[in-house]
Amino acid sequence: MYWDKEMECMPREKLEELKLRRIKETVFRVYAFVPSYREKMDTAGVKPQDIQTLEDIQYLPFTTKQDLRDNYPFGLFAVPMSEVVRIQSSSGTTGKPTVAGYTRRDILTWSELVARALTCAGASRHSIVQVAYGYGLFTGGLGAHYGAERIGASVIPSSGGNTQRQVMLMQDFGTTHLACTPSYALFIYDVMRSMNISPEDLKLRAGIFGAEPWTENMRSEIETKLRISAHDIYGMTELIGPGVAIDCSCKEGLHIWEDHFVPEIIDPDTGKVLPPGSEGELVITTITKEAFPLIRYRTRDLTSLNYEPCKCGRTHVRMKKVKGRSDDMIIVRGVNVFPSMVESILLRVPGVEPHYLLIVERDGTLDELEILVEVSEKVFSDEVRKLEELNKLIRKELESGLGIAVKVRLVEPGSIERSEGKAKRVVDKRNL
Repeated sequence: MYWDKEMECMPREKLEELKLRRIKETVFRVYAFVPSYREKMDTAGVKPQDIQTLEDIQYLPFTTKQDLRDNYPFGLFAVPMSEVVRIQSSSGTTGKPTVAGYTRRDILTWSELVARALTCAGASRHSIVQVAYGYGLFTGGLGAHYGAERIGASVIPSSGGNTQRQVMLMQDFGTTHLACTPSYALFIYDVMRSMNISPEDLKLRAGIFGAEPWTENMRSEIETKLRISAHDIYGMTELIGPGVAIDCSCKEGLHIWEDHFVPEIIDPDTGKVLPPGSEGELVITTITKEAFPLIRYRTRDLTSLNYEPCKCGRTHVRMKKVKGRSDDMIIVRGVNVFPSMVESILLRVPGVEPHYLLIVERDGTLDELEILVEVSEKVFSDEVRKLEELNKLIRKELESGLGIAVKVRLVEPGSIERSEGKAKRVVDKRNL
């Protein structure tokens, strides 16, 4: 089943022609209207007219998270604010969020892309889609919501949390498709069991799961427990939100919608473009976004690309499930967490040493983040009551800054392992 068969199954030759035309238009536009891009291109000695083939994009400079920080909040927008109809954001590395702007056409494009994704998961206008992603500045909730409405499905905007109520709505409203994080889907199953509700009591047929890394083993567990087809959806705020890619019924890689995004795989250390099939860092250029176009954005996600036509008939390239990242960012319950952000919060607290460690574990179905924090010798030797008060203060500051619940363990000076090279800040025990 297709949402836009003509585009999704376009012959590769025509798809390449479309991509080239759109990328040329995008490069000319950012050079004309985004001073930061113009400066970077001038420094690199590249002009818009130099882009004559798709391979020529390798000569364009990369865009990184640092560029987003340097131009916060609206410095990378390519249209005046009078044309921006929505602003959304995700957590940033130092307390400042990653900001995305959308024109009216951008919102329509986004809806179309999520409509394609939902259709890949078997949704139609006869479906009832329960969106249990968070709503608000986070792109997950509204992204899935608008896409479901675009295909004419009935949407239940349940947002996250209040899981017993989620289960009640699924049962009473006849939910057929669930959109949430994969770990939350498993938690929903646990709550269903505690309520003596089985999958046979529901009409659930498929799930669209993203916003955090997950494995094929986790997919199998979700499908077995909930008796549904589980689909992996990929996206990020900077690129547009959810809907950049999704796996179809074949589940042999996620289709990246190449009429809107041009992907590359690079060596994360050298920046050199790698041949098809190679594993490396995913770089994406947006070629239809109006408000916030991105040129060669380094996602830091590690994957590979397969350009062979899929058995489903779609011709768009497939990316392998993301296996990790080339930086220290971790995703916990759908929230981006950077060690540098944790550090900036900790160093505001008196008595805390600049040594810490993030430990991520999966307790049952939900991720848990524990942060080990070294304190000074004087503080560590204080009475228990004062240590408890400091622990409470640090936890409050971290939860406010990160936007998720954390555990904090205060440890004595020198107990966190030191390194002569890059400090080890993250221990991920989730077996992703």
